[in-house]
Amino acid sequence: MTVLSRDQVRLSKRLSLVLRHRPEVAGLTLDANGWVPVAELLAALDVTRAEFDLVVERNDKSRFAVRTGPDGVDRVRAGHGHSRRVAVDLDLPPAVPPAELFHGTPRANLEAILREGLRPRSRRHVHLSVDLPTAVAVGRRRSPDVVVFSVAAGLMAGEGHVFHRSDNGVWLTAVVPSQHLSEKRTNT
Repeated sequence: MTVLSRDQVRLSKRLSLVLRHRPEVAGLTLDANGWVPVAELLAALDVTRAEFDLVVERNDKSRFAVRTGPDGVDRVRAGHGHSRRVAVDLDLPPAVPPAELFHGTPRANLEAILREGLRPRSRRHVHLSVDLPTAVAVGRRRSPDVVVFSVAAGLMAGEGHVFHRSDNGVWLTAVVPSQHLSEKRTNT
């Protein structure tokens, strides 16, 4: 994996802000599925195509998707993680999850999650990881003291909960009731 420079990390964060949370700060409007023409985004952020391509290619979380439409226009969107205030439909088909998925979070959230389950809070979906190391890494973004939950995703799907899988492998669902969670022992 190639490490991004400080300027590239800043650009990645700006892209995330605009494409996931606040497109209006750049004077942009996302389409119904979260796409915006790359040229419009670059002009709004005063970024070159080369700078943009490098950040999209090297982003370790593969947060952004680029596609060329039937009209020949390159468009970009965030693959997931949109705020509730950004009305997008990622148009991801329902998917059958593995039997077990994982969710890492700061230990300070433990009691509330055991009481209420996992909720998307300010986001559109709960984000779940396919493996324990990824869940630990996600939880550590906010705190070095993390807890990881095992999510009985297969059981949930059998009960009618709908799951989606983003292009970069993150599993998404509306909520995870507390009865489908168990604390996972980690070597953190």
